[in-house]
Amino acid sequence: MKSDNKNEGTKRQTFPVSDEVFKMVYDAPSSLPGKFKWVTIDKDVRKIEHVLGIPTNSIGAPLWLSGDHKNCPKCNRQISWLDIVNSATKNVHSNAMIVKVVLGEQKFINTEAPRAIADLSCFDCGSKIENIRSFKCHNWAYAIGKIREVILEMNKEK
Repeated sequence: MKSDNKNEGTKRQTFPVSDEVFKMVYDAPSSLPGKFKWVTIDKDVRKIEHVLGIPTNSIGAPLWLSGDHKNCPKCNRQISWLDIVNSATKNVHSNAMIVKVVLGEQKFINTEAPRAIADLSCFDCGSKIENIRSFKCHNWAYAIGKIREVILEMNKEK
């Protein structure tokens, strides 16, 4: 089975946390660092599902981002979770690990702030993206049954 972390020897930057810690750190979009805070557009959410190999409309909650710039410096496309997921699945994590984070009951926080998220590139043009400070999704506990179905389907296709 493919590892959840492609760089097993590197220091983790994302940690599972309790509901209480999650609420303190990430309860509202206003908690996100950076000049701008925005939600991934639906078109990109559907592309994320395709990149991950999961059924359309599996993802239903808002996918928030924050940073000092909202658009790709080269093609001007609005940066979204699509860039984060695509970069992560190419460089660091397995698709199954990302699905568990996005659809799972366990909440996570990332610790890049105030630094920019590393190794991020534009889904459309491939340009390096800097100054994205944080990302989060709201409580996905409703999806726990769905995640089991999706993971089973992903494993069946291999």
